[in-house]
Amino acid sequence: MTMIKKCIVLVTGLMLSTLAIAGLHSEGDDLPKGEPGDGHCMFNLQNLMMDEPMKTCQEHANPEGCATLGSTDDNSDAVHGEGACPMEGAKGVCDTGEIKLVYYSEEGLGGLEIGCGFQGGDWSDS
Repeated sequence: MTMIKKCIVLVTGLMLSTLAIAGLHSEGDDLPKGEPGDGHCMFNLQNLMMDEPMKTCQEHANPEGCATLGSTDDNSDAVHGEGACPMEGAKGVCDTGEIKLVYYSEEGLGGLEIGCGFQGGDWSDS
């Protein structure tokens, strides 16, 4: 992979992680906040830097927060569910302690891992 491609992957990953993590937990953003026991939100994470949407799950998410997350920017297809995010097919997880983001695509995971670290999260490969 050329240095330019590595830089593009890094920048894309940082942008994706910032977009995803900003969804339900940012302080002062007036978005609904999820609490333990609220369930999870499956949605398609999308921004201008991505060719295809990335299937993503965020926990903790209440139904209202899930609807907001699914309509933020170019995200789509948000579906609220009970309990934790399903781990079947998961490729990577970012746990910030406040929320957990589960990613189901291998494309862009390197950048998302770096972005997770910038958000104070712990990354694990699934």
